[in-house]
Formats: sequence, C-alpha cells, structure tokens
Amino acid sequence: MSSVRARITLGASLIVAIVLVLGAVLFTWTLERTLTSSLADTAERSAEALARTLDDDDDRISDADDDDLAQLIDDDGSVRAANDEASGLPAIIDPDRDERTIEVDGDRYVVVTAPAEDGVLALGAPLDEVEDSVGATRGLLFVALPVLVVLVAGVTWVTVGRSLRPVERMRADVARIGVSDLSRRVEVPRGRDEIPRLARTMNTMLERLEASSRQQRQFVSDASHELRSPIASMRQSAEVLRRHPSADLDLPATVLAETERLDGLVAAMLVLARSDEHGLALRREPVDIDDLMFAEASRLRAAGLEVDSTAVGPARVDADRRLLGQVLRNLADNAARHARNAVAFSVSERPDTVLLVVEDDGDGIEPADRERVFGRFVRLDEGRARDAGGSGLGLAIVAEVARAHGGGVGVDESPLGGARLTVQIPRTSSP
Repeated sequence: MSSVRARITLGASLIVAIVLVLGAVLFTWTLERTLTSSLADTAERSAEALARTLDDDDDRISDADDDDLAQLIDDDGSVRAANDEASGLPAIIDPDRDERTIEVDGDRYVVVTAPAEDGVLALGAPLDEVEDSVGATRGLLFVALPVLVVLVAGVTWVTVGRSLRPVERMRADVARIGVSDLSRRVEVPRGRDEIPRLARTMNTMLERLEASSRQQRQFVSDASHELRSPIASMRQSAEVLRRHPSADLDLPATVLAETERLDGLVAAMLVLARSDEHGLALRREPVDIDDLMFAEASRLRAAGLEVDSTAVGPARVDADRRLLGQVLRNLADNAARHARNAVAFSVSERPDTVLLVVEDDGDGIEPADRERVFGRFVRLDEGRARDAGGSGLGLAIVAEVARAHGGGVGVDESPLGGARLTVQIPRTSSP
C-alpha cells in the first residue's frame, strides 16, 4: 500500500506543481501587462497636458517630470526639444507609432505620444515601479509555490493513507482466508463510496466460492459413493467365484452390466464437470426434435411400455444435436424407470421456444421435491434402490443442457397420475 500511496502522492504533487508554475507565469505576465498598460494611460494623459504647455521657441522641455524622457519631434523625425533626462538622445519613438517600450542606459521606459503644435511630443515613463512590483510578486511566488506543493503532498499523503487503510484491511482479511475456511468474510467499511462496494463485491465472490467449493466436495463424495457400488458388486461376485467355483454366478454378465453402468456414470460426470468448468461447448445446428422424440418412443415401446406420442408435433431448434439427444434419452429413461405401464411424449412450438413434455403414470413427485429432483446425485426415496434409482445425474444433465441453450426445466403433476417433466428450448440461438 505504501508504494501506491507514494505514487499517488508524487503524481498529485507533480500535477499541482505544474499547474501552480503555469498559473504563476500567467499571473506575473498578466500583472506586468496590466501595470504597464496603466502606466501608459497615465503617461498619455501627462503627455497631452505637457503638449499644450510647450513653448515653440524653447529647445528645452522644463515642465516634464525629472524621471521621464520628454522630446518634441518634428515630422522628419529630428528632435527639436527635450528635457534634461532625454537631452542628447536620439528620437525615442517613431512618429508613426503610438506606443512602445524602450531601454535607455539599462532602464526601461514605456513611451507614448501626443500631438503638439510643431510636431509630436514623445514621453517616456520609467518602468521601475512596474518591475519592482512584478519582481516582488515573483519572489513571493517563488517562496510560496514550494510551500504549497509540500502542503498538497502532505495532505495527499494523509488523505490517500486514510482512503487506502480499509483496502489494506480487506487485503489482510482476504490473505487470512484459506480454502478450508471460505466462510470468513471481509469487513465492510461504513459509507457509500467505492470502498464499501468493493468489500461487498468481494464478500459476494467469497460466497460464490464457498458455494462452489461445497458443491464440489459434495459432488466428489457422491461420485465416490456411486463409483464404489459397481466396483464392490464386481469384486463381490469375483470373490464368491474364487471361494466357490461351483457357484451359479455369471461373472462376465455381472462385469459387463456394472461396466456399462460405470461408463454411463463417468460420461454423466464428465458432462457436468465440463459444465462447471467453463460451460458446455455447444455445436449448434438445425435439429428436428420430433424425430429425436419418435426415436425414444420407439425404444421404450420395444422395452414393453405403452407409449403415447400422438402429441409430438413438428419442431425445429438451433441446438446441439448430441446434447439434446442426451436430454431426451434421460427424460425417457427417467419416465420408464418410474412408470407403471404408460409414458406420454409431446412436442409443441411456441412463439420463441419449443416445449418438450415427458409424462408417466407412476407415483409422481411431491411438490417439496420438484426443484430438488434436478440436483446432482438426487434420488427420491422410492427410487433409492440401485436397481431402480439410477445414478441421480440424469435430470441434473437435463437441467444443465437446457440452461446452456438458454432454456429451462420444470416438473408438475401429470394427468396420467405421475410426473410431468417439461423442458423449454429457444428456437434460435441467442445473439
């Protein structure tokens, strides 16, 4: 924090110093111009008054101030008369010019003219007082500017330090938070500026990290439990055959069945893992959902179920064919697992979406479980047996794929008496 504080202080001080120097230069230049203009106005009035009192026959101008330069200049530019201060000097101004600044023996004068009876009266007023005033102002600014810069640096240092102190506390709080203790939060300072908003944003991020970590731990725990079951089944069958070679066990069939179950479980977990990591990569193409639905209906009929697909209408979406096929397969398997005898499919087009519906005549899903059923490794009580309950990942994949396409899922009661699962898929991809 000290380096940031120092950089901010140095930058602010440098900016203030540049602004003050430029302001001082502009101020002294304006002051000099203003004082010179004021002196020229005064000198012009004096020149006009002096021109009215000139004696044409006298080569001396005696009524001018001792510090001024006064000359009466002919039309040809020659000096006809002058005061003692300007005696012996060439013409101090061109008659064609009204005013200018000259330097004589190291002293500067502002020269003005006034028309006289026999020429032009040129009067030079010394700029000593103007130079003294400007010099004193420059000296004051030369002393004041460094003091102001130091004062600004000190105020900036203190102010920035006070502003960054809550940031340093937040940094220390975050540094103490470990992977094993994501429940801790950053203290939110009082106020409504950016610092409290930053603290609240960090706390929201920590809440998401905690939820994600908790979900990952639960996922690993559930996956370990599910993977252990088929392995234990194969191991048990192998041990029985080793101890009792004459036992009536079909080990190859058991291994193949459990291997198939393992393969499906691992594939499902890979889909969910990719979804958690960076979202599902969709390969969109036009997909006729009714064709996929009719294929699933035929598969269930071959398994001996009564399937009603009369409500399946033509519908096409811009979606990932493989993932959408997996959604329909999971919905069909779920309905077949819980149905007593009948399953019903329907597909209908809405203005912006396509609605997929799969129903069964089973026991249905209680209202309290209708959101939970789309969770991972969730199997309701009636389906917890390994033979009937599946892995608990099928509907979770349905929900993830629907969300990846910009759609959603839902569940309610079917007219058949069981569950009615719905999936909405946008007809076209989002821009």
